[in-house]
Amino acid sequence: MRRMIVAVAVALLSATVWAQQASIPEIPYKASDPLKLPTGLYLGEAAGVALNSHGDIFVFSRSGKGPRLFEFDPNGNFMREIGQDLYGFYQAHAVRVDQDDNIWAVDEGTNTITEFDPEGRVKMVLGRRWERVDGPPKQPGPGDAIPKPQPDRFNRETDVTWDKAGNIYVADGYNNSRVAKYDKDGHWLMAWGQRGTGPGEFHTVHSIAIDNEDHIYVGDRENKRIQVFDTDGRFLRQITGIGAPWAICITPGSHQVLYSSDSVPGRIYKLDLDGKILGVFGKAGKQPGEFGWVHEIACPSENTLYVAELLNWRVQKLVLGK
Repeated sequence: MRRMIVAVAVALLSATVWAQQASIPEIPYKASDPLKLPTGLYLGEAAGVALNSHGDIFVFSRSGKGPRLFEFDPNGNFMREIGQDLYGFYQAHAVRVDQDDNIWAVDEGTNTITEFDPEGRVKMVLGRRWERVDGPPKQPGPGDAIPKPQPDRFNRETDVTWDKAGNIYVADGYNNSRVAKYDKDGHWLMAWGQRGTGPGEFHTVHSIAIDNEDHIYVGDRENKRIQVFDTDGRFLRQITGIGAPWAICITPGSHQVLYSSDSVPGRIYKLDLDGKILGVFGKAGKQPGEFGWVHEIACPSENTLYVAELLNWRVQKLVLGK
């Protein structure tokens, strides 16, 4: 009798989960390859993608020659490489473009973020690279103590965003499990968060974005949630039910929506800023329109996305339907 009750309960739970999943609209979309790579140029793992105000496409990749930051015009034609052989490049993680078209390369391997002006000159550096005589820091293993976070020092940071005043927010990251805040001139202001599962605590802080109200959305990947804060680090709410947020992006304009990639199953969720799921699309795979670990999303408009993939060594442009 007990087995029958358990079986019925499991069946009802499965039906409920299925009904919840079935109620999420499936968004149709078309995928294309937006980049025209010159002969002999290869991306490797596409860790980051971003667009500036002119529609130029920036790709931060992990190649056999180390991290490489490329710029393409809006039609995908190759324009230039930025930061070739830069001391701050070791392990590409993300690229972002601010409101003034400055380009920010987030390199988790050197614990630095480099800001380039629109001409490609180094403008500012946050963090500090490890000493060459010591070599790169070792990844803590199971049971190993993680070094105590230090002000103005990252430990495998992952992403960056800015508020209306120009303050800088860094997702820091794999080991420090916090958000770091700087003023617009690069002066350290504060940090919040630590390793944990409670409100305002994090595991892997993997992506970060900000909306028109200066609310900060933090992709807390291993805790499978997005946490939302004000600019002083006060916890506002969390968004769950979207798997592990590898990459998040908020569209510009007056009507903003949030995209979040649950990259292992290959799904991308579309949500309103309150966390209501508006739709979902995608699956894992190698073919056009399928995804292999979406690591960063650029969303210049509600129905146009660019996704950088680690496993498939590419960037895809997605145009969503109704």
